[in-house]
Amino acid sequence: MTERKLSLMDMRGLLLHFRAQSSDRQIQRDTGLNRRTIQRYRAWAQSQGLLDGTLPAPEELAARLQAVLPEKTPPQNQSAAESYRDEIKRLLGMEVEVAAIYQRLLERGTGSYASVYRLARQIKPAKKHRQTTTRVERQPGQEAQVDFGYAGRMIDPETGQLRKTWAFVTPALAAQVQV
Repeated sequence: MTERKLSLMDMRGLLLHFRAQSSDRQIQRDTGLNRRTIQRYRAWAQSQGLLDGTLPAPEELAARLQAVLPEKTPPQNQSAAESYRDEIKRLLGMEVEVAAIYQRLLERGTGSYASVYRLARQIKPAKKHRQTTTRVERQPGQEAQVDFGYAGRMIDPETGQLRKTWAFVTPALAAQVQV
């Protein structure tokens, strides 16, 4: 059937839509369900004979739904890469990147890259790079600092076309620098 399990009230409402011969698009607008999900429930309701006659009692409908859609198993709480924790820790200590660790473990069926990455970040959190600024104190005219870089695209006044623009910036020297 489908992974999504509807509540009993939602299922009864869906059956009423089916009995009223509403289109899948109309049901989608009214319920927010995916049309493929609606089609699966419609086929199931047809096979159960729920589109004709009287609706079954809520208990009977719940039992039919339970037979087709058993309760979901709880999510996995342990990483697929957990059995390789010691090896991942050792490799991280040797400054091996997570992608390389994953490639080494891939042959042994370690799971997904995401599971290895999450476990690696749990073992050794990524370093947060702080932006540092160093102020250089000099006498006027003793040193000039220069900035150079890409400044974006600008219109060339001669051709009218967009061109890459580079900027070179330096403060005007107040005094002549002696070498």
